[in-house]
Amino acid sequence: MVGIILAAGIAARLKPLTDNTPKCLLKVNDREILFYALDNLKKNNIRKVIIVTGFLKEKIEEFVEREFPRMDVTFIYNKDYANTNNAFSLLLTNEYVKEDFILMDSDIIFSPRIIPLLLNNNNGVQLAIKKHDLSEEEIKVIMNEDNRISSIGKWVEIERAYGESIGIEYFPENSGRLLFEKLQKRVVNEKRINEFYEFSFQEMIEDGADYYGVDINDLDAIEIDYSEDLKNAEKIINDKKIFSRV
Repeated sequence: MVGIILAAGIAARLKPLTDNTPKCLLKVNDREILFYALDNLKKNNIRKVIIVTGFLKEKIEEFVEREFPRMDVTFIYNKDYANTNNAFSLLLTNEYVKEDFILMDSDIIFSPRIIPLLLNNNNGVQLAIKKHDLSEEEIKVIMNEDNRISSIGKWVEIERAYGESIGIEYFPENSGRLLFEKLQKRVVNEKRINEFYEFSFQEMIEDGADYYGVDINDLDAIEIDYSEDLKNAEKIINDKKIFSRV
């Protein structure tokens, strides 16, 4: 099992906080967002990690090597981070991934108990889904009664959506291979270098792949996009102690 963390972006919406700091190294309660993610992987005995970097990559590398010296971390640099999106970054990991993997964005504060929920379901790709009031901004999903996902993306109609895909996914090895094939087709062959990886998810679903949603409403997770998200994340941590051991 390997954890893949995508941390290449410039986080323009959080400027000036991110002028000289990668978003994943912004602090919540005196600890970096990336610290929480790596600590959650470690708590779940996932010690092999791939981090795709871009903006201010040296700061991310220095932080990880200092704080998690015993984790087996591979850094991959997306040199074109300013002109590409997370599908491009994910494809860069292709040759390094030969097993099941947990995929996550680097800007999420989340309970470590979400990971075993995903791993305990072994009938296809598993996505962490949270129900809340939705807007056009979120990656939304439509699910049927057996939690099978039929549609995923920002384009999903709010009134039809079950909830938000928060950006933490489990891929069994065979599904991961299919994902990388789809990314290769879309990103390289069709030159869709600036799209979200969920477009590849959707194409796989349309081809018959099994994608399932795992309801995490009893657990906490928050994506950090704006300065108020940092304040909300701090409140969640203080109020609920979401980082208790699994």
